[in-house]
Formats: sequence, C-alpha cells, structure tokens
Amino acid sequence: MPRRLLPTLLLALPLLLLAATPDETAIRQVLERQQAAWNKGDIKAFMEGYENSPDTTFVGAAGVTRGYQPVLENYLKRYPSRDAMGQLTFSAIEVHTVSPGSAWVLARFHLKRNAAGGGDKSGSYTLVFKKTAAGWKVVLDHTN
Repeated sequence: MPRRLLPTLLLALPLLLLAATPDETAIRQVLERQQAAWNKGDIKAFMEGYENSPDTTFVGAAGVTRGYQPVLENYLKRYPSRDAMGQLTFSAIEVHTVSPGSAWVLARFHLKRNAAGGGDKSGSYTLVFKKTAAGWKVVLDHTN
C-alpha cells in the first residue's frame, strides 16, 4: 500500500466503524415506517412492524400482553382517535445486533397530544427484533 494512503485510511477508519450495518438500517426503516403510520392514524400499518405471531409480547404499565392480535386490540382500544394518538416521534435510537437474526433497540418516544387526547406523553422503550422471511419484526416491546 502506498504510504500516502495510510493517513487517509486511518482518518476514515472511525467513520467506517460507525457506519450502520444493513441490518441496523433495515431496523431503523421499520421504526420510520411505524412512526409514519402512527402519524397518519393507521394503527394496523403501525403493527406491520410486529411479527404476526402468538409469541409477540408487549410489556407496559398495564401488564403483559401476549400475541399479535391482543397487542393490536390493545392499541386500538387505548388509542381510539387521532386526538388520542397524537404525533409520535422516536429519539435516541440505539440498535444493538445480538446475532445475524436478532437485535434489540433502546430508544425514547414522545407523543404530542392536545388536552382532549390526554396531553403529551413521553417514555423509554426496549424492542427485541427478529429477522423473519418478511424482514425485521418486533417480537418483544417493553414500553414505559
């Protein structure tokens, strides 16, 4: 390798190490689609980010909900209107790959809602993702 390339490679190395992997990019895209679906008032499209499985689990203040359909039903019941849903933003997203087929995400959410919708709400969440034939899907959601 020519000596003049070595300084350039040494400067670029930290950027290469920080670059998102294809799996991280795909997981972040799931979160972006979920945020966009929520902000359109489309809970069913939001739920496309979850694996449609009886093993899909949601843990929240009300306890543990198991199964895709019960999780969907809880979202529909807890957020019956656009006012209740508000505008969702995700922040401080960290994606951690565990293996080629699994990862976890630590992040924050913020719902901006008017008083009729219950007011603003913020918190943290942890998601466990599994790579499926349909792409990366949430299999465990722990939101507080």
